[in-house]
Amino acid sequence: MQGSANLNLMIKAARRAARSLVKDFREVENLQVSAKGPGDFVTKADREAERIIKEELMGGRPTYGWLGEETGETAGQDPTRRWIVDPLDGTTNFLHGMPHWAISIALEHKGEIVSAVVYDPAKDEMFWAEKGAGCWLNDNRRLRVSARRQMHEAVFATGVPFGAKKTLPAMLKDLAALMPACAGLRRWGAASLDMAYVAAGRYEGFWERELGPWDMAAGLLLVKEAGGMVSGIREGQDPMDSGSVILGNEALFEPFRKVIRG
Repeated sequence: MQGSANLNLMIKAARRAARSLVKDFREVENLQVSAKGPGDFVTKADREAERIIKEELMGGRPTYGWLGEETGETAGQDPTRRWIVDPLDGTTNFLHGMPHWAISIALEHKGEIVSAVVYDPAKDEMFWAEKGAGCWLNDNRRLRVSARRQMHEAVFATGVPFGAKKTLPAMLKDLAALMPACAGLRRWGAASLDMAYVAAGRYEGFWERELGPWDMAAGLLLVKEAGGMVSGIREGQDPMDSGSVILGNEALFEPFRKVIRG
């Protein structure tokens, strides 16, 4: 794997955190499913993973800023660089013993994501990218977005709102418009992996609202470096600022975006 020193540091951090999470994941099935016990356990696992990642990244680059899902934002001595981290994307899957969750780490430089790692420990798939150097899976497989050109052949992914989120009506409208036009929809519950799968050509596109920057930072670069297209759902939206994103392969991006925008 040929990458920068920063990328190698990110991969090392992801693998170390993964060892802790995998150990905890094996314990989930032994817990009684109750509102308190498993939830508290997973929260601790999540926070421990973030602690490990932060220790590795900030130990290697102590002047960089930090934005983590669990610990929030810390300004760095170097105002141009910031780590953006989701230590456990797919927490509900993790809680229910489903092996589809990931660690997402991105490096931002002057407001632009320049390095990205999304690691799926259950399948040992390390998706990574650096600006201008392409998108890769594990050591040596270069990734490209899907080459499909027909909407009726396409499979898309999304995240369905849960709890008190306000975007359910918009999502139901999206589903009603898109489902008749494509081959299928998937909702697997880990946005970073959905984006990685678009980069790998497994999906033709992905969209979601109400995401945090840690949910999408790494995935955005993966898709761009795999030759995909990225934008906000609405005209002029910046995904990182709005939390609203749509992305896909070049051939289907415009018809896909047209359906979602209505």
